[in-house]
Amino acid sequence: MPSAAIPSHPVVSIEEARALEAHLFGGQERKEWGAMQRAGRATADAALRDFQEIGGFPAAGRLLVLAGKGNNAGDAMIAAREVLERSLGSTADVVFAFGTRALRPLAARAWRDLSEACRGRVRATDADGLAPAYDLCLDGIFGYQYRPPLPAEALAAIAAADGSRIRLRASVDLPTGLSEPGAFRADFTYATGSVKVPLIGCANAGRPRYLDLGFFGDGEAAASGGDRVILPSVLGVLGGLRPAASDKRSQGHLAIVGGSRSYPGAVMMATLSALRSGAGLVTAFVPERLAPAFAAQAPEAMWVGLPETPGGGLALVGLEEIMAVAGRATALAIGPGLGREPETLALAMGVVRGSPVPLLIDADALQADIVRAGTAPRILTPHAGELERIAEGTELRALCRAVRGAVIAKGPVTRVCAGDSVYHCLCGGPVLARGGSGDLLAGLAGGLLAQAPGEPLAAACRAATWHGTAADVLARAHGQTAVRTLQLLDFLAPALREYAACQGS
Repeated sequence: MPSAAIPSHPVVSIEEARALEAHLFGGQERKEWGAMQRAGRATADAALRDFQEIGGFPAAGRLLVLAGKGNNAGDAMIAAREVLERSLGSTADVVFAFGTRALRPLAARAWRDLSEACRGRVRATDADGLAPAYDLCLDGIFGYQYRPPLPAEALAAIAAADGSRIRLRASVDLPTGLSEPGAFRADFTYATGSVKVPLIGCANAGRPRYLDLGFFGDGEAAASGGDRVILPSVLGVLGGLRPAASDKRSQGHLAIVGGSRSYPGAVMMATLSALRSGAGLVTAFVPERLAPAFAAQAPEAMWVGLPETPGGGLALVGLEEIMAVAGRATALAIGPGLGREPETLALAMGVVRGSPVPLLIDADALQADIVRAGTAPRILTPHAGELERIAEGTELRALCRAVRGAVIAKGPVTRVCAGDSVYHCLCGGPVLARGGSGDLLAGLAGGLLAQAPGEPLAAACRAATWHGTAADVLARAHGQTAVRTLQLLDFLAPALREYAACQGS
């Protein structure tokens, strides 16, 4: 399946992480200290940014640092210094799990810098001296050098932190203890320099975030194979200038098939999202009773009402009209709100089997026989239950090979798979745990596929990243609770602007 190179970095094993850092630093303290400074600053930036989801770090905030012996402790203390220097009314408590005498040279240097730069606002304490509450806790006890089991000193430090009320709990690189009993339970884990294998799927990691410190060369971003993490630069093509001679036909034409009496909103949400994707034309095929009201709500789309089944779904007789338009489109999306009536699923089978253009298959159209029909390139967008249904016992890579397409496997960490590569999307969060967020992703991915029909994998990775980044920007602006799913659409443009601002800084 031809596709543009996906900007990404590999997910590395612990052994590969050691070898990478040995190659980069060569045992030179100056280079290690520079990397530690970058890691600490990046961790502080990320923690303060993510804190905006719960109202922002307070002017007189309280910070707790759990420090081990080595580089993770140094990263955490440098991050603490950054936080305190940006919030001059804040204070920090540092718990040294193994005592200050056990600190390795760079960690000891980070502690000296912290205590001197923030004199009077930082204190070293033991597990018995913690305050009842903290705003932010930084876990820097163990990183990838950790070997189980957890020592008693680390368990005691974590247990003491668990006894305080903490608004946001963050781990540096990996949560201490990983999945062992008594391990640190993070809300966010900031993978510094590289994403290590134990982070993927770790229940105590919370929301993993990748802090790219420049450890990888340009060649790694163009490579493929294995497990990889998508870089924000996958969005770069979306935020630039379009050709001056563009017209609506040069920006792609997406045809969407969906909707039913039982699920009218899903196809509307997918269409609204497709209209925000940058596609030049969007045609939506829906049950004829829905078309007039939908056209009034979103007149930019071309709404085509099709004959209905007695149950309110799309009737098979509409297949010919869909296929007539599909030949003029550049991509076709089917599934949002479709329903599972046998006649409607027969229509979906006919569309997928005969499509002359790349497809996006979503929701009720995700049936094992339908996704394997036809020869057109495709993107599938299953959630966990749908993935189980269509995989029929095979693993994700085998499913991708069987359907000859890309799969966006939605979840707390969304995975995009094609061939032998699995790309992890480390953005987005619980604000997406709402009905309709998948419909928005389907419309977005379909619209991007229409604009780049020869690059289904790239369209899938861009859609997952754009969707997740917009969710993060939405949550930072309005929190995770009192929002509506459709508000995400208003943050697609700010997400691209935020990416562009980060690239320009």
